[in-house]
Amino acid sequence: MRRWAAAVEEKAQRYQAMQAEVARVSVTESARDDVVRVTVDATGAVTDLVISDKHRDLAGAELSTMVLTTMRRAQSRITDHVAEVMTRTVGDDEQTVATVVDSYRQRFPEPEPEPERPTGSVVEEMQLGDVPEDDGPPTRRSRPRPPQDDDDDWGGPPILS
Repeated sequence: MRRWAAAVEEKAQRYQAMQAEVARVSVTESARDDVVRVTVDATGAVTDLVISDKHRDLAGAELSTMVLTTMRRAQSRITDHVAEVMTRTVGDDEQTVATVVDSYRQRFPEPEPEPERPTGSVVEEMQLGDVPEDDGPPTRRSRPRPPQDDDDDWGGPPILS
């Protein structure tokens, strides 16, 4: 009976240690160019938000999207930290570890990839001259120039030759 009571006491202490460590889990993520940095705790709550002065180059909608995307990336990393703590402290209880980790995974799924920010410069290909025909969109053909008339009304040499 004493061994059973000691085993129960030891298991309770490991679960208390696990709870304390999980409560200390904190994850920080930064957006591209460090414009936004977000820290979340084990519950997914934002505990710190830093927006650099570089944000002045962004539209309001882009900045708010960046904050939310960075927050979701940080939240999605909580699961890995909690799994590591649980495996280390109560890993012999595989069912509890799997249940808790799955609940975190459902609560904080992997976010969608962050869209690339446009560079503000769009370069389109432009070709001069005849382009071989293909199945693509129709191309504009240049018209032949009319022959140049040396006998013009200007009385001087042609300007464009």
